[in-house]
Amino acid sequence: MTGTSERDVAVDGRPESLADLLGGRRGAVDATVPPVAFAVGWLVAGRSVWAGVVAALIAGTVVAGWRLRRGDRPRSVLVGLLAVCVAALVAVRTGRAEDFFLVQVLANAASALAWAVSILVRWPLLGVVVGTALGQRGRWRRDPALLRAYGRASWVWTGTYLLRVAVFVPLYLGGHVLALTAARVGLTWPLVAAALAASWAVLRRSLPAGHPGLRHPVTPQTEPAAKAPEDGESNAPGQEQ
Repeated sequence: MTGTSERDVAVDGRPESLADLLGGRRGAVDATVPPVAFAVGWLVAGRSVWAGVVAALIAGTVVAGWRLRRGDRPRSVLVGLLAVCVAALVAVRTGRAEDFFLVQVLANAASALAWAVSILVRWPLLGVVVGTALGQRGRWRRDPALLRAYGRASWVWTGTYLLRVAVFVPLYLGGHVLALTAARVGLTWPLVAAALAASWAVLRRSLPAGHPGLRHPVTPQTEPAAKAPEDGESNAPGQEQ
């Protein structure tokens, strides 16, 4: 497809995707286990918030241990477990089961705002995340085509957070705990998988023909060498471009 190159192909010959670079699906699946455990514990124990909280904390601890065993970053594991603890604390303090999901609602609203602002200030967060994963720091921003592509693809992720907020808020205000749990599952790993595929398609289609791909930003330092033959300049014998 337009905007891809052989250098953006995985070792096994399969085109590399954002899922390969970021590993988003696995983390999204892990994030749904504690909320489901909370809902099951709350329901089985006669709608006891304490029972739901205990079930969620146990599930969160098990997930954290499993993620550490498979080699995930300790910081990422700790953040995930901390989110479960904060949600549990809020629910215990208020005594309302739906408040277990309040942190998630607020986090998605804040994320939608952050992603939208990042695009407007020309620091699209998808570029920041992928650039960091590829060890490029801010070099990708010096490539106008890549900067534009990341900006367009970041709107896909902004839309996912807005969709969650639009679904979560009415359910939260109505106190629909089971519906919130179902929405949390349905709008986590399936939505992340869809966003990964959609934003990857937008990235590839937004890059111009002949662009070397995400791993190789076309910066001002690389352009003169590529344009030298067009300007009629010749290289000295044996001199590399």
